Amino acid sequence: MNASPSAPAPATGRIVLLTTSHRVAPGLLSWPAWQALRTADRVLCADPDHPQLPYVREAGVTVEIAEPTARELVDACAGGDGGDGSGGRTVVVIAGAEGEPRLTDGLARLAGTGREAMPELELLPGSYDLPGARLLDLVQVMDRIRADCPWSGVRTHEDLAKYGLEEAYELVEAIEEGDREALREELGDVLLQVVFHARIAQDDPDEPFSVDDVAGTIVEKLIHRHPHVFGDETAETPEDVKAHWLRTKAVEKRRTSVTEGVPLGQPALALAAKLAGRARTAGIDAPLPAGEGVGYELLALAARAEAEGTDPETALRAAARTYRDAILTAEAARAAG
Repeated sequence: MNASPSAPAPATGRIVLLTTSHRVAPGLLSWPAWQALRTADRVLCADPDHPQLPYVREAGVTVEIAEPTARELVDACAGGDGGDGSGGRTVVVIAGAEGEPRLTDGLARLAGTGREAMPELELLPGSYDLPGARLLDLVQVMDRIRADCPWSGVRTHEDLAKYGLEEAYELVEAIEEGDREALREELGDVLLQVVFHARIAQDDPDEPFSVDDVAGTIVEKLIHRHPHVFGDETAETPEDVKAHWLRTKAVEKRRTSVTEGVPLGQPALALAAKLAGRARTAGIDAPLPAGEGVGYELLALAARAEAEGTDPETALRAAARTYRDAILTAEAARAAG
């Protein structure tokens, strides 16, 4: 039986759309990507400023600056021998991070006619984003804002201090309300404060530091305080982990008193609980002051809560929320009456 005259011809050639991430250092392509580039009959790129071009050319690969249509790509693949014995030519298109939607849409339309001898189409990621790669975008955006925004460009650490407190409280509220969408947003707002302060610090004429210095400091601290993860010590329980943390922290800080490092500007209940916890952990039997008034009563309650494993700030906020709901109910009843 003869083939139908409308049947498409067998596939001929191959189009490789090579995508790369701008968050990975140029030139760090995967081995399959380099193989595709070295064995291709033609390598095309529409962007003359593509960050990969200098490295690809340095490796001896000829790259043509061209923005072909889908039709032109199909014709470029027709005929010849692509080197793998399948017939046709192999054309690699070095694409942007998002691929080449215009090309893929055009190729899909050609294939949809059912009358074209279409080449094989392969989407080949040449490099991948590592976890945390979008943090690089945040740093770049912050650099741009710091340089070009009249408001952000003149902010100081002191200017932003209040926003750090506000964002931290909003994060706590999102956690307590169990709102996942708000949690993601508020975590971003807190992260912005870190990156913004680091960018301001980078401009200091006397003692500059960058976001990399900030990250490096906390990485070193985490590794040092987790010898059961990164060292030879062992920890079977959360209590063991806490003991490791306190020992290494004590060596790092070389404090002469357990009260050193306790910020007196924090909320009062949290301050009372922190001081009580420091004393209890160090085995210091310091009697609570026996004064009169609500302040001393709250101090005693905060110390008791800490000893029982309850955060008094969290407990009071929960009670306040319940009280807030009671107020709303009473207001609604009064309005209805």
